[in-house]
Amino acid sequence: MKTQFYTASSLDGFIATEDDSLDWLFPLGDINETGYPAFIAEVGALAMGSSTYEWMLRHAQTVTAETGSAWPYTQPTWVFSTRTLPAIPGADLRFVQGDVRPVHAAMRSAAGDDKNLWIVGGGDLAGQFFDAGLLDEIIAQVGSVTLGKGKPIFPRRITQPPLTLASVRQMGTGFAELRYQVPKRPESSDHR
Repeated sequence: MKTQFYTASSLDGFIATEDDSLDWLFPLGDINETGYPAFIAEVGALAMGSSTYEWMLRHAQTVTAETGSAWPYTQPTWVFSTRTLPAIPGADLRFVQGDVRPVHAAMRSAAGDDKNLWIVGGGDLAGQFFDAGLLDEIIAQVGSVTLGKGKPIFPRRITQPPLTLASVRQMGTGFAELRYQVPKRPESSDHR
């Protein structure tokens, strides 16, 4: 079981524009021609921040048109938010806030021993799992566009020890998939 941050990013390191738009992403390729289908088949539980969840709410019609359901996941999902958000009917959702460690333990229990945990987004939530020593892998599908500014892919400084590049794969003409292992670090290291 691995805890993975799987995301798409612009070439200059942003996962969304300042107003949480992903309009830049979709023209770059078909999701079924990426590593996503194989990736999601190995996922047993998900966590996402409120901005990601609210994007799903705002785009429920588009998601339904593409997947047949307003909520495309069958796995239990933990949504981190300090606000009360509406639930999506039929979705296995748990609204939480605070420390990621007890949520990670609950996710592990729900996923079972042979499934991975997906930190869907955003970058700061993935960073909180990293800060707690719980993130094992970062999989970034880097798109062939630049945004200039926006929501950073991973708002943390990681220098010692650095990430370990495990693989690079071209996906069509719009993406390169970079897979990094997150080395375990001594508790006293400065990573922010």
